[in-house]
Amino acid sequence: MSFIDRHLGPRDTDLESMLSTVGYDSLGDLVDAVVPSSIRMDSALNLPQALSERDAQEKLAGYASQNIVKAQMIGAGYYDAITPPVLRRNILEAPGWYTSYTPYQAEISQGRLEALLNFQNTVMELTGLEVANASLLDESTAVAEAATMMKRSNRKVKNGKFAIDSRCLPQTLSVVRGRAEALGIDFVVTDFADGLPEGDLFGIILAYPGHDGEVRDIKPLVDEAKERNALVTVNADLLALTLLKSPGEMGADIVVGNTQRFGLPLWYGGPHAAYMAVHSGQQRNMPGRLVGVSQDATGRPGYRLALQTREQHIRREKATSNICTAQALLAITAGAYAVYHGPEGLKKIAETLHENASRVAVALSGAGLKLVHESFFDTVAFDVDGKADEYVKKASDAGINIRKINDDRISISVGESHDDTVLTALVEAFGGKLPESGKYEIASDLLRTDEYMQHPVFHLYRSETSMMRYLRQLSDKDLALDRTMIPLGSCTMKLNAAAEMEPISWPEFATIHPLAPADQTKGWKSLIDELSDWLVAITGYDAISLQPNSGASGEYAGLRAIRAYHEDNGDTQRSIVLIPMSAHGTNAASAALAGLDVAGVATAEDGSIDVEDLKAKIEKYGDKIAGIMITYPSTHGVFEDKVVEVCKLVHEAGGQVYVDGANLNAQMGLAQPGQFGGDVSHLNLHKTFSIPHGGGGPGVGPVAVGAHLEKYLPGDGYLADEEGKLEGASLPISQAMFGSAGVLPITWMYIAMSGAEGLKSASEYAILNANYIARELGEKFPVLYTGPGGLVAHECILDLRELTAQSGVTAEDVCKRLMDYGFHAPTLAFPVPGTLMVEPTESESKAELDRFITAMSTIFDEIKYVADGNISVEDSVLRNAPHTVEVVSADEWDRKYPRSEAAFPVPSLHRNKYFTPIGRIDGANGDRNFVCECPPMEAFDIEVTEAS
Repeated sequence: MSFIDRHLGPRDTDLESMLSTVGYDSLGDLVDAVVPSSIRMDSALNLPQALSERDAQEKLAGYASQNIVKAQMIGAGYYDAITPPVLRRNILEAPGWYTSYTPYQAEISQGRLEALLNFQNTVMELTGLEVANASLLDESTAVAEAATMMKRSNRKVKNGKFAIDSRCLPQTLSVVRGRAEALGIDFVVTDFADGLPEGDLFGIILAYPGHDGEVRDIKPLVDEAKERNALVTVNADLLALTLLKSPGEMGADIVVGNTQRFGLPLWYGGPHAAYMAVHSGQQRNMPGRLVGVSQDATGRPGYRLALQTREQHIRREKATSNICTAQALLAITAGAYAVYHGPEGLKKIAETLHENASRVAVALSGAGLKLVHESFFDTVAFDVDGKADEYVKKASDAGINIRKINDDRISISVGESHDDTVLTALVEAFGGKLPESGKYEIASDLLRTDEYMQHPVFHLYRSETSMMRYLRQLSDKDLALDRTMIPLGSCTMKLNAAAEMEPISWPEFATIHPLAPADQTKGWKSLIDELSDWLVAITGYDAISLQPNSGASGEYAGLRAIRAYHEDNGDTQRSIVLIPMSAHGTNAASAALAGLDVAGVATAEDGSIDVEDLKAKIEKYGDKIAGIMITYPSTHGVFEDKVVEVCKLVHEAGGQVYVDGANLNAQMGLAQPGQFGGDVSHLNLHKTFSIPHGGGGPGVGPVAVGAHLEKYLPGDGYLADEEGKLEGASLPISQAMFGSAGVLPITWMYIAMSGAEGLKSASEYAILNANYIARELGEKFPVLYTGPGGLVAHECILDLRELTAQSGVTAEDVCKRLMDYGFHAPTLAFPVPGTLMVEPTESESKAELDRFITAMSTIFDEIKYVADGNISVEDSVLRNAPHTVEVVSADEWDRKYPRSEAAFPVPSLHRNKYFTPIGRIDGANGDRNFVCECPPMEAFDIEVTEAS
């Protein structure tokens, strides 16, 4: 069988009955009825012939062989780290972890929520602050988020500027510059050698250590900032904080950085989990997701995503950030690395790095190189009098990459795997001799003296056996694609095939530094170039950037391109983006981040854009319009037949058209946004193109553009000057030039194995599966929006509002009850409150669709039982869902329905039953009594709970 035959869920034998249910004779006839003829492609996608799994991997292995693996001592934000095999095998390569979704439904997500809480607590303990989030996209954007957070949080200095340390990474300076310029925030780059700059400061950002390795005492600068009412952000190396005095102890308000060196591969720049920590009281201003502790219906502790009203889903352009996807899978791995090593293990690794760096410093100083700083952690810099290229070549000839800071200076970053063999090769290449020990010590007043990471979770799992079982215990608590369909609308939880996933662990991809010389990264370049060409061919645009490391980042990049285009044309007044009221919240949040204003466009009764309201908005705002953002097919799950007219109206008004590519899974081989009116789109490789969601990241959100916008695509931040400026290129929006490059082989494999016909089939079957569910459930749960013939695109919205009015049973009740049937819930209350949005994807079989239909139909009967007055909603099986094994196996049972109905409402569950580890979580309690520390072990002890 071909790959696409394995990828698609329905079998040929299912096709006839499914099409009969939908009312069509052929799949082609159905697709013709769903997709408007005005946007249909008249030829096949220009892609190579599909390859078998084996042939695709062989071709990709050829690219991998073009990459040259060397000891990576470049540093500059990316450091050599060892991924413990138990973590690689049981997290990064385990579908129970990588196929899970963002843990919005807490009861079926307790495992990954606990793992993320471990990550948060690691960050909190090492930074010395009370609250940490569950990851950000990368270090540079984390610093940018901190800058804007200080701006909105400082109530004493309203109109000042911020100062940023020139010792931050060049990528960070350029990302921060782009963010600040877009928002009109004033700032200055300084080395703080003479203290803080003059003028009103709302915040300062300090590097700790600096990018060239220097560790300096930042306490005087922190104290001076406090005297001037400025907030303080410290950009810290988290591993260094196992030795160095914590920023929190020194008075920092915010600490940000990267956790890549906590066991994550280099991956040519990403994905890696960044972090942010703040003081208690600032959590509502904090960007990103936040895991907190609450309790379930029985009073047992449970984890949940806390304070979600901060997020862009709800607050749109007023949100704290546009972050949607973060780096959950990488944060889980980094947190597990901390759990596995514990505080003593992490400290030992840090001490070894520092000692080895010190030995290198002694050796090379003895060989005639001038050591720049005697106070350092793991990175040593040397002045070499114009011979930087010569020393870089000597190191390379010895099998080692080091960093050229400029013509006169090099730096060397010692990593976890760099043993004496590597260190000896390096120093001997420079004419030195490696000593037994170093002589450079970190000053005692800079060392931390407090204990950290004392919670039992950081001390229990030292053997591989215990760690393996702990990870299995966590993953068994959750529902992921390895157990069940995840029918989340607007999320496209399709198959992440094993053949696609395998190559990301290959050393020839995983161990390549993003700043390695071009002659060592030819394989990465070939892959990236070919993948870029394929994505351009699929979308119908002219150029693409793979830099954005989330869909929201892609939106931000595309909107910045639109803004820059207008400014270059002298249309600086074009500052308004029109956004339909049904749009995903990131659209509005990204527009605000790009410095643009948002004007909403009404939704017509059929769920489409209200064209008359659009005309009115165009008339009202005229030449102030920068563009429009539309999702296609719409967020309501319909191919709108007026999309070409909408694009034309905006173009005639001088605006650009941004087509949100979140729903591209319904279009591949059928329509191209770049051809029916789009000027720019972002894609979601973690949706349409098979990169897994990983429990909330990684994501990749490439931005594709027409030729007129190509020069505004983001540039390489590492090439920025000391002020963070880029010559001849647009400022970056992410730290690495190719963002989360490490997961790009997944998408390459998916397209290579699918080919043009396979991708088209994927979209056609996604449309078939959605319409099959809509027809089977439509009589019980009306489909809110449909196109001609009562058809939907690749997802459908089930309207429960009338049932709720009759019974009091809410859409949330249905979500919780579905857990008893072993299902992840559909998308709740988006884009319409009181509804469920279902997207089955092309990968689900008819049998799995029927299992879902049976579950929903049975739940409908349960709702009617309440509506008919047989039982109150409060006493119903729905309101009390989900039911844990503890509840249904208890000696006493006082509920007004039988245990069998609670646990086994359909016969198939006797063969394959999932129990949630906790009952329904109390979300309001978790927000009112916010806690994000790991609870004590006693909180989960059944005997302790019963005794109390």
